[in-house]
Amino acid sequence: MKWRDMNPLEWREFINHEVCVTACDEQRFEGSVFTVDPVSASVVLVTFQETGRASVRVILGHAVRAVQILRSGSEEMERRMKGLILPDTTPSLCPEELQSRRENLRLWLERNRFPVTEDGQDLSVASVLTISAPYRPEDCSCTNEIILARVQSLVQNQPYRATTPDDIT
Repeated sequence: MKWRDMNPLEWREFINHEVCVTACDEQRFEGSVFTVDPVSASVVLVTFQETGRASVRVILGHAVRAVQILRSGSEEMERRMKGLILPDTTPSLCPEELQSRRENLRLWLERNRFPVTEDGQDLSVASVLTISAPYRPEDCSCTNEIILARVQSLVQNQPYRATTPDDIT
């Protein structure tokens, strides 16, 4: 089957795998597939160098003759690929600091009249919003944008250093 005739679900099978792309002019390009554009069938290849830097190459879909998987992708490759676009900005906190942040945020939300329950390491607000570690505004998830904005605003203004309900103003 020709590359351009494949559908996005078939192209998805190549993501994070190390491949060799053969172009119509017989040129070959090797790298790990970051993504495939579903409209143009263009392949975005990433090659990691020993220095830790990455080079990105786009092979336009009309020029792709064949794509062959050389090596299956790994969780490490997936993590590295995601790190290209979404660098890990999660602060490294010890379990005690995370517990303190979770507890202080729970008290702060309760003080502001939000019903909060603990769901493992996450906080659940009114059963519609979840706050994951490390409990920052960007760690909130909710399908209701109004609730999300309101709670994110409270989280942004929450005094993390508070240790007891009386310390929270």
